[in-house]
Amino acid sequence: MRARQILVATGLRDQLPDIPGVRERWGRDLLHCPYCHGYEVRDQPLGVLGGAPEAVQHALLVRQWSPDVILFPHTDALTPRQREHLTARGIRVVEGTVARLVVDNDQLHGVELGGGPVIPRTAVFVRPRFVPNAGLLTGLGCAVDEHGWVVHDPVGRTSVAGVWVAGNAADPRAQVISAAGEGSAAAIALNADLVDEDVKHALADHRTGHTARPA
Repeated sequence: MRARQILVATGLRDQLPDIPGVRERWGRDLLHCPYCHGYEVRDQPLGVLGGAPEAVQHALLVRQWSPDVILFPHTDALTPRQREHLTARGIRVVEGTVARLVVDNDQLHGVELGGGPVIPRTAVFVRPRFVPNAGLLTGLGCAVDEHGWVVHDPVGRTSVAGVWVAGNAADPRAQVISAAGEGSAAAIALNADLVDEDVKHALADHRTGHTARPA
């Protein structure tokens, strides 16, 4: 297929910790977003898995939904300041490498540490690493920022002429509603570019006495 311009909306993928049980429970009782899923597990014994720079902030967000929150740093080393913040909010810290999520009768029962103890939890939150599905964009030569995300202007225009992007392919924070808005803004701007191009060609044809080109 040939196109004068393209809009890429290939999204992203979640890179999860390599811990047994994480992939199996993903989206069920192993959750990501406190805003999306916090209400459904409110007031329950909750856990937050470490292993990502944002884990402490994630635990502080989850604390809004339950008074019983445990942070499992896993492979992280917490700073004194982070520990103070967690303590001030009543968030417990259980040290040790997480061995697996314990599941019984298709339901999460707890978090097992490498040394053997199982800490009962009914739901666990984790902050995955967001990886853009941007191979098409980078293959076309689109510039990326220091974190590997495609650079674009407010309407989705990339550094390559005629190539546009919308949603999670370039914006890790875009939820469905905002990604749809980005797609709409990009489509309007893209179409305006096409109209400008049509007018430019029509003027050239008009001035040379050629028949107007079909749309």
